[in-house]
Amino acid sequence: MLYLYTRTGRRRSYVSDLNCMQAAPDIFSYRKHWAKKFGPAPFLPMTREEMTQLHWDSCDIILVTGDAYVDHPSFGMAVIGRVLEAQGFRVGIIAQPDWRDTADFARLGKPNLFFGVTAGNMDSMVNRYTSDRKIRSNDAYTPGGEGGKRPDRSVNVYAQRCREAFKDVPIIIGGIEASLRRIAHYDYWSDKVRRSVLLDSKADLLVYGNAERQIVEIAHRLAAGESIGALRDIRGTAVLSKAIPDGWFEMDSTHLDRPGTIQPHPDPYAMQESACASNNDGATVQFIPRVSKHDRSRTVIRLPAYETVREDPVMYAHASRVFHLETNPGNARVIVQRHGDRDIWINPPPIPLETKELDGVFELPYTRRPHPHYGEQNIPAYEMIRFSINIMRGCFGGCTFCSITEHEGRIIQSRSEDSIIHEIETIRDSVPGFTGVISDLGGPTANMYRLACKDPKIESACRRLSCVYPGICHNLNTNHAPLIKLYRRARALPGIKKILIGSGLRYDLAVESPEYVKELVTYHVGGYLKIAPEHTETGPLSKMMKPGMGAYDRFKELFDRYSKAAGKEQYLIPYFIGAHPGTSNEDMLNLALWLKHNGFRADQVQTFLPSPMALATAMYHSGKNPLHKVSRSSETVSVAKGLRQRRLHKAFLRYHDPENWPTLRKALQEMGRADLIGNGKRHLVPNWQPKGTGEDSEGRRQHARSRPFLTQHNGLPKTPSQPAHKNKTRGRNRSRSR
Repeated sequence: MLYLYTRTGRRRSYVSDLNCMQAAPDIFSYRKHWAKKFGPAPFLPMTREEMTQLHWDSCDIILVTGDAYVDHPSFGMAVIGRVLEAQGFRVGIIAQPDWRDTADFARLGKPNLFFGVTAGNMDSMVNRYTSDRKIRSNDAYTPGGEGGKRPDRSVNVYAQRCREAFKDVPIIIGGIEASLRRIAHYDYWSDKVRRSVLLDSKADLLVYGNAERQIVEIAHRLAAGESIGALRDIRGTAVLSKAIPDGWFEMDSTHLDRPGTIQPHPDPYAMQESACASNNDGATVQFIPRVSKHDRSRTVIRLPAYETVREDPVMYAHASRVFHLETNPGNARVIVQRHGDRDIWINPPPIPLETKELDGVFELPYTRRPHPHYGEQNIPAYEMIRFSINIMRGCFGGCTFCSITEHEGRIIQSRSEDSIIHEIETIRDSVPGFTGVISDLGGPTANMYRLACKDPKIESACRRLSCVYPGICHNLNTNHAPLIKLYRRARALPGIKKILIGSGLRYDLAVESPEYVKELVTYHVGGYLKIAPEHTETGPLSKMMKPGMGAYDRFKELFDRYSKAAGKEQYLIPYFIGAHPGTSNEDMLNLALWLKHNGFRADQVQTFLPSPMALATAMYHSGKNPLHKVSRSSETVSVAKGLRQRRLHKAFLRYHDPENWPTLRKALQEMGRADLIGNGKRHLVPNWQPKGTGEDSEGRRQHARSRPFLTQHNGLPKTPSQPAHKNKTRGRNRSRSR
């Protein structure tokens, strides 16, 4: 049974119709907890002394995080803490505790309701290790950028320490690390399929996504006297279950039905004639049409068990495909997956926040500063975002390598224009060091503000995981007028000198609105604009669900035209990925030739990092393509797994680096492309080697300082025409590359 809370705090039940987007109670409509009389804290307390100053004898909720505590709406724990505070609860913060014993976890005393545990804004493994599994030397979310201040798999470790400190206190885990590990998942760092983090952490409940809606309901229900074991029906949560309750219909994932009306459009997720592998033989199982007699709100989709997907990569790919098809809040059903003698029960995603609610979240009394405990220590992540503003959430791009959609959802949640303008004024008037420049007005993407499906009924029934691949859906509203209006109003504010756009731009959407491109290029680009084609070749692009280079070329033409019209010298900085599933050595060679032809030389590049639960990670692990039907004889995806091949792909991206020339010469000879070795302009690498280069391994090279993505416009290193010449110059203009 699902519940709503009325403004008086009374609970009433309802049965949902998942074929249309449900209504949900406003998160600020609950009756406030009695502790509201204490009012908001200047900072959420981190010590008993601060609690005493606030006249608290205890905390109702204690949040444990792997990040330094920065009271800013870009830091997840600050948001959750302030949202719970606004409900009248006393919230304490334990930031970056010493996990070697329980002392830090007990320093605020025993919470009255629960511990909330997160690894922080980043997955702890991504935070600590590179895509080559090497330990990073720094941590942007730690004072001084110091590395090693959080443990591997922080959610597991923190939750276990909380349990040791106070055995009878409920533990709720969340954040991106928990979100991406809510089912059995491939773990790149151990190279195996791991159990749901709910089991490994021994937590009582998992919340996924941004989680404001579900954490507010959890807090009020616990405060009303319900036990943690009774909270099984909250959307956006996962719990452990012994069996399927009475009154529910269980459907095996290999017989998944097709819900709702799908409008005719190119659909890589179409379920027609789809199949998945049997667990026992090479046969395929036909997906059957929708079974209308079953109540979708009482239907459970059973994925293959953890023990099955652990041993069978094909079934892992199938489970990943089915899981991603059940992520639309408008039609998703409960998913269960057996782990030993228990099920992981995953409720449908939470109903997205309405504009009024999102405004309320961002207008809470954040100080927008690090906690005074850190003194004058620099926290790199804070320095990067302290003058930036988040205007929306979510992403409907569906890039298979990205975790944004799995965490924030694909439905765009936008703030109101007035709320955004008010935040700019707050920064202008109260944040120390503000010089009149807003560093970003964006979000997961720069230009999805207020974009949505034209018809809410279609949106609720749709099962596409991308609204823009293989082409922009004709049901998608691509009107950039609200964003243009916002830009114009923001830059007209007194005291605002410049509004920059630092978020990644979805250029295939931007070209739908030349007026937007003109506005962006004329007023909001600080010389360089980041975009992410990710690759030039059809093979890897089709596995990424990214548009072809035709969209890039169209955008570049508009960018150059409007830059010239504005009398500005401005340049695009494109990002690319090496070693993504579906990428061959020939694909990387063609990308390197494109980079050379267009005068791009990247000193910082990225190779694919398989994050838990992503579709591209399923490709990496299984060698199968979950974007289409999965069987033992279905399409095989080429995967660069070995360190040698991954480094070769990285070397192609940095074709200009003499350290890579020996590797590239050998590879070009093996590929039958020795014609690209030579000293002419048409060659990729020279046939000579500068003295003292080409000898260090990848891990021994020095990267003590951030290097630029150099282009023919901002100072390419001079390529020596003779062996005796040295590469001594570098451009001074820099832009950060991922």
